[in-house]
Amino acid sequence: MSCAHLIDSLGSRGACEARRFAWSHQTGFSLKLGVLSAFLLTSGMALAEPQFIDRSGDLPIEHIYAGGWEHFVGGGVALFDCNGDGRIDLFAAGGDRPASLLVNISEPDGALAFKVGKTPTILDTTGAYPLDIDSDGVMDLMVLRNGANQLLRGTSDCHFEDATAALTLPQDERWSTAFSALWEPGQTLPTLAIGNYVDATDPKGPFGTCDTNWLIRPEGATYGAPLSLDPGFCPLSMLFSDWRRDGHPLLRVSNDRQYYVRDGYEQMWSLDPVKEWGAAEGWASLRLWGMGIASQDVTGDGLPDVMLTSMGDQMLMANTGAGFATVPYATGTFAHKPYLPGDGRPSTGWHAEFGDMDNDGLVDLFIAKGNVDQMPGMAMEDPNNLLMQSGDGTFEEKGDVAGIATTARGRGAGLVDLNNDGLLDIVVINRRAPLEIWQNATQDSGNWLALDLHQNGANPRAVGAFVELRIGGRVQTKELTIGGGHVSGQAAPLHFGLGTASEAEVRVIWPDQTATPWRVIRANQQTRITKNTP
Repeated sequence: MSCAHLIDSLGSRGACEARRFAWSHQTGFSLKLGVLSAFLLTSGMALAEPQFIDRSGDLPIEHIYAGGWEHFVGGGVALFDCNGDGRIDLFAAGGDRPASLLVNISEPDGALAFKVGKTPTILDTTGAYPLDIDSDGVMDLMVLRNGANQLLRGTSDCHFEDATAALTLPQDERWSTAFSALWEPGQTLPTLAIGNYVDATDPKGPFGTCDTNWLIRPEGATYGAPLSLDPGFCPLSMLFSDWRRDGHPLLRVSNDRQYYVRDGYEQMWSLDPVKEWGAAEGWASLRLWGMGIASQDVTGDGLPDVMLTSMGDQMLMANTGAGFATVPYATGTFAHKPYLPGDGRPSTGWHAEFGDMDNDGLVDLFIAKGNVDQMPGMAMEDPNNLLMQSGDGTFEEKGDVAGIATTARGRGAGLVDLNNDGLLDIVVINRRAPLEIWQNATQDSGNWLALDLHQNGANPRAVGAFVELRIGGRVQTKELTIGGGHVSGQAAPLHFGLGTASEAEVRVIWPDQTATPWRVIRANQQTRITKNTP
């Protein structure tokens, strides 16, 4: 629960912090983080200061996410390999300007470089998510719009064709701002969840006129009619995740309180049966100005924890196995105001993403920040966060040290290795300002592994799998998902930092819950792991 919400009832931020202190004793989060990161204190590895080079000026075009009120939210980027050359390409939403495809031509270990690709001219895009919807080995794109969404089927060499009608996907015009997908057992096509924002056609709006959300399930080789997920409370992020690790994923929906006013809350939906969770299922009510979702096992217990961005506090919540509880304030992840001097008003967080930026074996956290437009109560000079995890399990702001502390209105983003040098780079979409690309040039970084999963038949990328990587007695866990972020997604190998370790043991728990045996993989390489292959 955010301070912004608690102040409504408790009357002061001090009271809110007191409530947080009580929650911290329920979670045991600090203790788990201390155990998790103890290996770093004995590994002999010096913590590297993150360093980034601005490559935005080297792009072949200036890409800007623009538009009026209908594009205050959104502004996402899809990161995926659209031509099979092993390099991650970018599809950037443009708002009322055309979306852009930037094809990666970076040399291995070299400076980042791109050329302009060709896509159908698409206006009013809010974001995009890559997925191989037809399991043909070529990545496709779910393009979200303030208008009729489009499913672009990848053909070859970064070319696409509109397959929306052929798959019988909905083509009515809504304002879509959230997406997630997964393959249910026995299905060749994935189940899709689409979050629709304000119903702009409602004359009573915009406040209190949140639209309905959709669950779209396959019927044979196409899709059936959408199932309404009502009530809807203006979602800005959705994520299917098997956060209980029981083989039954649930759909988390993060909603923007700006427009649902007082009646809404954060939501969780089950799939079998399709049902919204509430107090009877142990799901505690939570209200915040929800913008983005990031999921990652931070504590080392194998369960995905979750980061929720908001206007004000950014909330890292520990997964207890039965629910989620806010971490202690001293963890350093609330990022509730700008860290640069000059503007002390509350921050607005959008896309959040975990990644090991210095490969020390501890997951770090990036948050794209920026005012909605001209909201006077929120910070205007609001730099993105780069929160680096320290050896004691707390997080420290390094955005200014790293050189990425620009103050454009950040929206969607992504962390991905763009030049295959083993370091995660940063892509940020900005509202009414140019797209930013930051090349990771961190010195004295640790070793790494990038793991590319594959299985035959439907769902070839094994969406829904968990990867466990073990060094000594410590295990890092990552779940392969489609969704979350803020209208931004990626289809890239799973990246792990190894610290000083020269090898690691790895196993995969596949979506059908079968597991590969542990195998040793040498550091500093990208490796494909195929199901049923020793």
